[in-house]
Amino acid sequence: MRKLWLVFAQTATICLAALFVISTLRPDLLTWGTRGAIVTIKESHSDTASTQITSFSSAARKAMPAVVNIFTAKDVKVPRHPFMDDPVFRYFFGNQFDAQTQKSTNLGSGVIVSEQGYILTNSHVVEAADEIEVALADGRRTQARVVGTDPETDVAVLKIDLAKLPSITFGLSDKASVGDVVLAIGNPFGVGQTVTMGIVSALGRSHLGINTFENFIQTDAAINPGNSGGALVDIDGNLIGINTAIYSQAPGGASLGIGFAIPVSAARQVMEQIVKTGAVTRGWIGVGVQDMTRELAESFNLKKVRGTLITEVLRGGPADKAGIKPGDILTEVNGAPVNDSAGMLGLIAALPPGQQATLKVVRSQTEAEIKITIGTRPKQSRREE
Repeated sequence: MRKLWLVFAQTATICLAALFVISTLRPDLLTWGTRGAIVTIKESHSDTASTQITSFSSAARKAMPAVVNIFTAKDVKVPRHPFMDDPVFRYFFGNQFDAQTQKSTNLGSGVIVSEQGYILTNSHVVEAADEIEVALADGRRTQARVVGTDPETDVAVLKIDLAKLPSITFGLSDKASVGDVVLAIGNPFGVGQTVTMGIVSALGRSHLGINTFENFIQTDAAINPGNSGGALVDIDGNLIGINTAIYSQAPGGASLGIGFAIPVSAARQVMEQIVKTGAVTRGWIGVGVQDMTRELAESFNLKKVRGTLITEVLRGGPADKAGIKPGDILTEVNGAPVNDSAGMLGLIAALPPGQQATLKVVRSQTEAEIKITIGTRPKQSRREE
C-alpha cells in the first residue's frame, strides 16, 4: 500500500509540473472549453435585472418598418452667361437662351411616429423642396406634404396619407447614458435602408455651430449623407434621436465616427407644437451674450466662473424695458442656474411669451433680481444665431 501511495504521489507531482510548464509556455493549449464561445453583451435596465444579448436583430426588426426614405426635388435656375445680354446676339437668337431651370434632387430619411402618417425628419432634408416623395420599407411610395419646419432645431414634420402605417415607439432620450449601445437606421448614399451599430459617445453636445438650439447625442454609429432625418434607436428598438449631422473631413462627407442626433425629447416637443399650430413659438428677451471665462470673471472681480455675460441689449426689447444693461452677468432664470450661453438660450426659449419671469443678474459685484415679461422670438433662417 505504501508503494502504491508513493507511485501516486510521484505521478501527481509530475503531472502538476507538466501543467505548470504548459501553462507558462503554451497557455493556448489549455483553452479547450472556451473555443467557439459566443461573446455576450450584458445590458441592464435596472439594478437587479440583467439580460444577455447576442444579436440586435429584434431591435432592428421593430424599428426598420417605421424608417422611410425621402426623395426631394426642386427647380433651380441655371445662371446664364453675360454674353447672352449682347444686343447683336439677341437680335439673331432672341430669348431662346434665357435663364432656364433644372431639377435638383436630394435624399434623406425620416421616421413615422404615428399611425396618422406624421413623419419626423430634418428641416434641411426638405428645405425649399417642390416635390417630396416618401418610400416605405414595405415598398410603398407616396407624396408627402410639409406640416411645418423649425430651422433652429433642424426638425421638420411631414404628413402622408396611407393606410396601415407602422409607427415607431418613443424612447427616453433623457435616460440615455454614455456607453449605451445604439443603432442608426437610414438610407446612406441612397443604397437603401441600412442599420449601423455604435454607442452613445457623449451627451449634451453644443457650441458646434450646426443649429441655433443644440443639445446633441453624439454617437459613433456610422452616419453618412442620406442618413439625415433617420432614426437613432436603443437596443429595444425605441426611438431616442433623429440623426442630423456628422463631423467629417473625408471626401463626400463620409463618416469618421462622430455623428450627432437630436434627442427625441426635444424633437417631440417641436413636433407637437408644429402639429398643433403649424409653427414653433419660443421665448425671447432681446440680448446678445458671451460665455464667461476665467479671465472675464477675474476682470469683473468674481470669485468663480458662472453665468453668461450680456454684451448687448436690443433697444425697445423685453430686456431693455426691464432695465437689463450690457455688462450684467445673468446667473439664473426662474431659479434655474445659467451655465453658459447655450443653456441660457434654452432656458429663455422654453418660457411662454407673455409670461413674467425672474432673472438674477450680477451688476457691480452685487446680485439683483429683475422681473421681465418674455417676448416672442423672431423667426430666423436655418442655422442662423
